[in-house]
Amino acid sequence: MNKFHSAPLTAVKLADKFFAPGQQQSFSVTIPSALAKCEETGRIEAFKLSWKEGAPNRPHIFWDSDVAKVLEGMAYSLALKPDAEAEKVYDDLVDLIASSQQPDGYLNSAITTDKQQGVDNRWKNLGSNHELYCAGHLMEAAVAGFEALGKRKLLDVMCRYADYIDSVFGYGDGKRYGIPGHPEIELALVKLYRATGNEKYLRLSKYFIDARGDDPEFFYREVTRATSLSYLIADMPVREQQEVYAHAVRALYLLCGMADVAAETDDEPLLAACRRLFRNIVDKRMYITGGVGTSFDTERFTVDYDLPNDTRGYSESCANMALALFCRRMLDITGEKEYADVMERVLYNGALSGIDRHGDRFFYPNYLEVNDNFVQYHAGRKIRQPWFNCSCCPTSYSRFLPQLGLFMWSVNDDLVRLEIPAAGKLALPGRTVEVCGNYPFDDKFTVKIGSCGKFKLAIRIPGFAKSVSFMLNGEMINMPAVDGYAVFDRQWCEGDEIICNLGMPFEFIRSHRKVTMNRGKVAVMRGPVVYCCENTDNPGDVSSLFAAAGSKFIAKELPDGYPAAEFDGFMEKLDGEELYTNKVPEYVPCRITAIPYALWQNRGETNMNVWLPEML
Repeated sequence: MNKFHSAPLTAVKLADKFFAPGQQQSFSVTIPSALAKCEETGRIEAFKLSWKEGAPNRPHIFWDSDVAKVLEGMAYSLALKPDAEAEKVYDDLVDLIASSQQPDGYLNSAITTDKQQGVDNRWKNLGSNHELYCAGHLMEAAVAGFEALGKRKLLDVMCRYADYIDSVFGYGDGKRYGIPGHPEIELALVKLYRATGNEKYLRLSKYFIDARGDDPEFFYREVTRATSLSYLIADMPVREQQEVYAHAVRALYLLCGMADVAAETDDEPLLAACRRLFRNIVDKRMYITGGVGTSFDTERFTVDYDLPNDTRGYSESCANMALALFCRRMLDITGEKEYADVMERVLYNGALSGIDRHGDRFFYPNYLEVNDNFVQYHAGRKIRQPWFNCSCCPTSYSRFLPQLGLFMWSVNDDLVRLEIPAAGKLALPGRTVEVCGNYPFDDKFTVKIGSCGKFKLAIRIPGFAKSVSFMLNGEMINMPAVDGYAVFDRQWCEGDEIICNLGMPFEFIRSHRKVTMNRGKVAVMRGPVVYCCENTDNPGDVSSLFAAAGSKFIAKELPDGYPAAEFDGFMEKLDGEELYTNKVPEYVPCRITAIPYALWQNRGETNMNVWLPEML
């Protein structure tokens, strides 16, 4: 069913000022620091199965997934930047994980440790014990090692584990009903199927998807910490769902698995569910930044238009990354531009706001407003942290950042599509293409052809573009968009050049009227980039700023190199400390500076706001 796929990982070299530094930092900082934290906290030691009662660092139910995600990132990193010393660390870690596999194929450090302490918890609490979730992440790491590095050891280990899981769960004789409380294994099994060709893994993935909702009371019969069946996406079959209402990461990992199974089995009803749920997210339940998940208490989707900006909101980093991965899958399956538009928005905003520019400090949630009251309510949470007890987000960045190149291009047998024109190079046999420029902080970018030959080259026309013009080898040409892409079908010569100019003005964006917390407010965007205001660059506190309607924007670069927008506004002044007053505030004209949202809280602790009240 797939119309396209990402260009191979090693075929894309990023050279832009936004994605490339983050990818490079992942090699030198993010992955090594996450690996060190896994060692320090006992996550790696747990695979030795040597923990004894009373000792510190008792293995936890989700620790295996943290190590797996770092290991996955290491595989991608080594493929892009070979390093003999780092490869030795990788191989040793694979050996350690393999040594913890049980004779029947089972592999989970926490549950196996429990059994050694006299408690047999295997498959006793699928709702909360994360066994299948951890198995999924280990499978993804195994496939990454095989596909990126050609290493089979972990792949063989995880095939044994998948074979064992298949012997336990399913519809056949001697098997039991069961689904994971936290989806992940669904998408991982499809990766395992694609790597090995073993259809058993695809069938097992399909089982876990189809079985959801078959037995709505299943998790209630277990000892689970679930708040509700809807939280676990277990209240109805996935094909019947009309809205996304579950824990955000669970929901999006499941959607990724659904898309993968639909693509491999030509399951049109399952693909229709993916389309429907995507539209529910994007049309009614997604932040302007591409962030998702709007309940601080339960990390879940709530109801339409409930998008709180500060203490009640969430927008978890893992969920935002998962949305980008889901969009990539849907783009591959359908070839439809709307998925690229959302994918790009997420990547430039909510997916990378959760990690600092040094690569080792993180946000778990990604708020759109941080003020003094917020700091008192969430002590310390506006400061990026080096680690969390639940460390899914830092370890997710370890595997996400090395893969950033996979989002830039789509390819098939006769067509190369430029989805995101970040500076960099694509090098495929007979199809070498380079992108130059400072997109998305400049309207113009250049596409240079590096090899001779006949092939189709398509350039995506973003939904935000107000106008588009092309020059081919110095001559203006008219290129009408076909399904949102300008398609150049020609015999190329090395040195051919296309200059694309997108109409990307700064704009004030407003919310739907039902997003009540944003009524009367505006946000600043240019192209796919959402901007925010920090105290660092502005007079007074950002909570006192008003945007002037009709303001003219100026693009500038701050002394520290940050791209910025400057526009007219007002600062509210109201003397006194009364809780309520009849005093009339003074509104002092001022210039307001905004920076890309993904870069906030990189220059010291500060308050921040995306949505500013608008003064007409």
